[in-house]
Amino acid sequence: MKRYSADDAWCMDRGMGVFAGLNVLPKAAWFNSYSSAVTRDMNISFLKNLQSVWEENSLLSDTVNLDFTAIPYWGDDGPFENNWSGKRGKALASIQAVLAQDPENGLLCYGDTTVHHDRQNDVILEFLDFCHSDRQTDKRLKYLVFDSKFTTYQNLSKLNGMGVKFITIRRRSKTLVERIQAIDDSKWKKIAVAKANGKSRKVSVYEESCSIKDYDDDNIRQVYIKDNGRTKPAIMMTNDFTIPLADLVRKYSRRWLIETEIAEQIDFFHLNRNSSGIVVKVDFDLTMTILAHNLYRLFCKDFNGYSHCNAQAIFDKFTSAPGRIHVDDGIISVKLKRKRSLPILLERMNVSKDTVYPWLDGRSICFSADSTT
Repeated sequence: MKRYSADDAWCMDRGMGVFAGLNVLPKAAWFNSYSSAVTRDMNISFLKNLQSVWEENSLLSDTVNLDFTAIPYWGDDGPFENNWSGKRGKALASIQAVLAQDPENGLLCYGDTTVHHDRQNDVILEFLDFCHSDRQTDKRLKYLVFDSKFTTYQNLSKLNGMGVKFITIRRRSKTLVERIQAIDDSKWKKIAVAKANGKSRKVSVYEESCSIKDYDDDNIRQVYIKDNGRTKPAIMMTNDFTIPLADLVRKYSRRWLIETEIAEQIDFFHLNRNSSGIVVKVDFDLTMTILAHNLYRLFCKDFNGYSHCNAQAIFDKFTSAPGRIHVDDGIISVKLKRKRSLPILLERMNVSKDTVYPWLDGRSICFSADSTT
C-alpha cells in the first residue's frame, strides 16, 4: 500500500497482518529499531537476491536506465552535501541516491544512497560490479543508458574496454552547435521512432564517427537529432556501431521512464521525505521502497489494459479494497466489497487459489465478492 505519515490505525488492522502470518502488522517502532541494525552490505545482499528472482523469471531485459535523485534533509545538523533537486528546482542539502531501472517491465533493480560527490562518477562501475558476478561469462546486460552528467569520458572508455555498450547524451558546446547548423539539409535522414502507444513520430538524424578527449578508442558514434520537439538538437553518443538508428533513438528516449519512476517514488512512496539523518537508515528506506515499487509493477503486469498504470492508479483501483476475512482450518476466505474494478481483481487473484502457503499453516486463499458495496 501507499506510505502514510501516521500508521497507528493500520498497525491494529488484523486483516493487514494475516497475509504475513501475523495477527497484526509490526509497529512503526519495530521498523525504526530494526533499521538501526541494518548495514549497507545487508541492503546490497537483499537487492542481489531480488535480482536473482527477476533473472530466474526472465523479467529483465538487456538494458538498464540509470539516474541520480536527491533526497532532501530538513534537519539543522546533517553532514550532507548540496545536490540539485529537480522536484524543488534548486540545490539543497540532501542525500544523493542512484536508481537503476529496467525499461521493459519498469522494475527498479538497484539503489544506493551512499553516493558522494568525490565518487559519483564511478557509480556506473559499482553498478556493473553489482550486476556481474563474472563479467567474462555474464552477458545479459548489454546497454547502459544515462544522461550527460552521470559519468566521465574516462569511464566511458572503461565501459568500452569491458565490452559494455552505452548510450548517452553529449553536452552542447558552442562549437558543436555551429557544426550541426552547418550540415547541409540534404544530408539529414528522416526516421520514424516508435512510441509507447504504438504510434510513431518523425525526427531528422545525422550520424558520424568522431573522437573525444579522454576516450581511448579513436572512434565513437555520434548522432545528431533535430525536429524532436526541442529548440536545440540533441547529441547522442554510443559505442554501438551496429544498432539501427531508430532503435538507438528509441532506447535513449525510454530513459525518461526512470525519471517517471523517480517522480512516482517521490509522490507515492514519499522518497523525498527523509526519515533520518543517518544515511544507512535512509538506504534501508530506499531498499524497502524499491521492493514496494516492484511489487506494484508485478501485481499489475498481467492486468490487461492496466500494466502501464503507476502505483497510485493501481492502489486506487485495486489494492485499496476493504473486505472481510474468515479463517478456516484449510482456507482463508476474503470477501471484498463491490467496486467497478472488482471483477478484474478477482480474476487475477483467484489464478492462485489452489496455492498452499506454508507461513499460513498450509492454508490457501480464496477471494470473492461481498454482498455490500
